[in-house]
Amino acid sequence: MQYKALAAALITTLPLFAHAQTNVTVYGIMDAAVAIEDTDVPGEKRRTVINSGNQSSSRLGFRGTEDLGNGLKAIFNIEAGVAIDTGAADSSLFGRRSVVGLQGGFGQVTVGREYSPIASVAAATDVLGQGFYGSNLSAFTTNRLTRRISNSVNFKSAPMSGFSLLAAYGAGERTVDPSGDLMGVALEYANGPFYAGAGYHRLERLATEDDKEMAFGAGVKLGDFDVKANYLAADQAGANNEFEQINVGAAYTMGVNKFFVNLQRNEIESGARGNAWAVAYSYALSKRTNLYTSYGSMRNNERGVFGLNSSSTAVNPTTTGTTPVNVAGADPTVLSLGVRHAF
Repeated sequence: MQYKALAAALITTLPLFAHAQTNVTVYGIMDAAVAIEDTDVPGEKRRTVINSGNQSSSRLGFRGTEDLGNGLKAIFNIEAGVAIDTGAADSSLFGRRSVVGLQGGFGQVTVGREYSPIASVAAATDVLGQGFYGSNLSAFTTNRLTRRISNSVNFKSAPMSGFSLLAAYGAGERTVDPSGDLMGVALEYANGPFYAGAGYHRLERLATEDDKEMAFGAGVKLGDFDVKANYLAADQAGANNEFEQINVGAAYTMGVNKFFVNLQRNEIESGARGNAWAVAYSYALSKRTNLYTSYGSMRNNERGVFGLNSSSTAVNPTTTGTTPVNVAGADPTVLSLGVRHAF
C-alpha cells in the first residue's frame, strides 16, 4: 500500500514538478517478449511464456539537475522496475537506482542505491548489452558478484586523459562483526573506439574471511563491428567457492539491422563448468523502437547448474515444483521474440 500511495503521489504531482523544474526528465523503457524455455530437467516440459525485459529491463525513471553556480550541480535519479507482462512493480519501488548527489569539475558524488564499480566494467564490455539471453548478468546471480550497492557513498572522477576512477563504500549497517561493509574501486579508460576497465570489491560478509570480487574487460569498435570481452570472478569465503566467467562477443550493424554473437564459459573451483553460446538480432523501426529475437544455449558438465540470463529473466536447470531443485548436468535453452520501446 505504501508503494501504491507513493506512485500515485508522484503521478499526481508530476505536472507541477515538471513546471517548477524544467531540468527534470521522465524516461523509461518498455520491453515485452514471447519466449520458449526449455530447462532440460527430466520430467519438465518445454514451456511458452510472456516475459518483460528480454533485451532491456522495463523501467520508469526520473532524473534531474539543479545548477548551483560555479560549475556545481545537484543531481538525483530514481528508477523503478516494471513487469510489462503483469503490470507489477519490483519489490523495492526504486530498487534499480535511487541516488542524490553533487556534480562538478571533479566528477560526481552520489549517496543511496547505486551501481557498483564492477558493474560499470561488466556493462561496458558485454556485447549483448546485458540484455539478451547469454549475457554476463549470470555472473551477478546467486550472490556471486555485486551489481548494486545499497546504503552507499559513490565517487566517479571526471575523465583525465581518458581515465576515470570509480570508488564506492556500502555500509552493512550491522552493530556486530562482520560489518557487512563493501568497498569497491574501478579504473576505466575510454579513448574514441577503445575501452578498457578493471574493478575490485571486498565484502565483509563472514567473520572468517572477506569475499572478493573482480572484473576485467575491454572493447573496440571497428567500423560497423563491435568486439568485446571480459573476465569476471568472485571468491566467496570458504573452500572450493571461486567462480570465474569469461565472455567474448561481437556485434555487426548493417543499416537498421544489428547482429550479435557471444561465447561464455563458467567455472567453479569445485569442478562445475558450463559453456554457453548466444545469438541475437535487432531490427530498428525507429531510433526508439526495435524488434528483436534472441537464442541462448548452455551446456553444463555433470556438476554444472549454470543458466542463461537476459536483462530481467533467467532460464536455469531447476525444477518448477513447490521446492525448486537445481539439476546438475541439464542443458537449458531459450528462444525469445520481442519488441522494445524507449522514451
